[in-house]
Parts: sequence; structure tokens; C-alpha cells
Amino acid sequence: MLGPNGAGKTTTIEILEGLLTPDAGDVEVLGHRWDRDANLLRPRLGIQLQETQLSDKLTVEETLRLFRSFYPSGPTVAELLDTVELGSKRDAWVSKLSGGQKQRLSVACALAGRPELLFLDEPTTGLDPQSRRQLWEVLHQFGVRGGTILITTHYMDEAHELCDRVGIMDQGKLIALGTPRELVASLGAEHVIEFAVAAGSQVDEPSLAALPGVRDVRRDDSVWHLSTSEMHLTVPALLDFLRTRHAALTQLSTHSATLEDVKKSFVEFPNLRLHSSPKNFIEVSDEPDRPQPRLDRGRGDGMTITVGRLFPDNIFDYRFIALSHNTIRGAAGAAILNAELLVEKGLI
Repeated sequence: MLGPNGAGKTTTIEILEGLLTPDAGDVEVLGHRWDRDANLLRPRLGIQLQETQLSDKLTVEETLRLFRSFYPSGPTVAELLDTVELGSKRDAWVSKLSGGQKQRLSVACALAGRPELLFLDEPTTGLDPQSRRQLWEVLHQFGVRGGTILITTHYMDEAHELCDRVGIMDQGKLIALGTPRELVASLGAEHVIEFAVAAGSQVDEPSLAALPGVRDVRRDDSVWHLSTSEMHLTVPALLDFLRTRHAALTQLSTHSATLEDVKKSFVEFPNLRLHSSPKNFIEVSDEPDRPQPRLDRGRGDGMTITVGRLFPDNIFDYRFIALSHNTIRGAAGAAILNAELLVEKGLI
């Protein structure tokens, strides 16, 4: 489960864990409901909270023995230590463990009852790359043994590495759901080209968008990002284009499209303003100090609209509708969207 801070990930997972009561709707976990089957559910679940506070003055072994005592059956303390590779820290106080070791101990506590379903709320936040990889291996082995994991994370590479299905939340709603491959495929491109040119070079978005195979063009500061379905056509065409513009490359790299590119493709601009124009367009700008044009639905009677985010019910459907109408334009800091399309989608 992915999403920005405040999207509702932790609230959702705590409802599923039985820690919060839902305001409405029905919740079933493993075929049971918390309001009538709590005693049947608890032994079948493993839970690691976003912030787990363990007793500093207990050793690693004592902590695991305590958690193991809560369940009627499960692995031995020695097996848990071996699973999370903390055997050498058996007699160490919890307060003496590193951040990564504490996270692995927390996961071991969640595994103490040999759960069928494991809930992990941002388990690798703040960990160094090596500690993250070690924890990933623990979770991978749990999955190999037949367990199911529901994990919340901010890291796209983590979701791509660990998960068979990915849901993206925002403002309390699930706005996308599918396998990592399906979500990446929704971009309409398999590869991403990233490049930068020397200062003063004349490069414009419409010309890049017209290159063969290009499905999307974005600019992040000085770096251009081209999403393409035909890398073998786009790269030579890009080099020819830059040569005709006498634009010197300062950076060029390519990679296969990932969930990180899905994340970057979200329409997330802090200011949405209506601009008067013959075609009734909306400009989405991330320049807060820019003078604010005044417009009321394209008629010019003095109204400015500001929103935190612009998200339809399904961002991928909206993205392709917009592209198919050829209504997206843009440059650094701005994108132009057809106002009538936004009205049709109920966004304004």
C-alpha cells in the first residue's frame, strides 16, 4: 500500500488489525470480523506497528521469549533469532541494538505466533540500504513459506521488490490497484530516458513529444524525462534533434520504467489556477510567487482556485484520456490541461 503522508495508509491498516473501529462499512480479515471473531483472529496475525516500543532493559532473547509466550504455538526463540539473523545479539539489551537490528527484532516479535497474515507499517523507514536489504530477505522468506504480507511503504523500489500487488492511496481512497507490472504498463511506455543539456540550449517540450516512440515528457529542474515505448527509435531521434539545436548533452541515462516513474507521473502541483484564454484552458503551476490570473470558469469575473492535489478517481484512466485528446502541454513548472475535460471528470 503506497501513498503520501496523510493518505490513510496507517488508519486503514490499523482498522484491519482491529486497533481502530471503522466509521462505516464492513471489514473481514481471513474470513472473520473483529466485532465477533477477535479471539479467532489474533493468533493468526502478526503485527508490526509504525513505531514499536520494546523494553530497553530486556535482552533480545528475553524479548522474543516474552512475545512467544503470547501464542499457543509457533517457532522457538532460537528459530526466530535465526530467521532475523540476530543470533549474535541474543544477550544484547534492546537499547544497544542499531536501528536496523531493532526493526528486525520487531519483525521477529510479529512472527512469534507463526502468523498466516503479517501487517507491516513502514518497516524500513529510516534504515540504511544494507539494513533494508536484510529485512527484505526476512520478508521474502516468510512469503516463500506461504505467508501473506500487507505492507505500507513510501519506497517504490521496496514495493516493486516485495509485492505481488500494489494499491495506491490518496485522501482516504484507493486510486489504483494492480501488479507492479500492470501499474508500470499503465504509463504506456516501457522505458525512460533522462537527459540534461548545457545552459542556454534551446529544447522545448512539443518538439520532444513529437519524437518517435515518446509517450510522455516531463521536466524536473534541469533534467528532462522521456517515457518511450520504442527506445531504439527514440534515442537516435533525440540525438539528431539535439544536434540540430546545437544542444550539448551534460547527462544521458536510460532505465526500464518502474513504480518510481508511476509515482512521478502523478499530477501533484500545489497551486491550481484558472487562466483566461480563447480555448478555456487551465494552467497548473507550482510557482507560488507567480502573479495569480483571475477568472471564473473562463469568463473573467475574479475567482482564483487553489487546491493541494489534483487527483481523479483513477489517475491512469485520466492520464490516457488527457493524452488521447492531446490536451497536455507544458514546460518547467507548468502543465496545461483542457478545462472542459476536467469539468467532465468532475475535478472542477
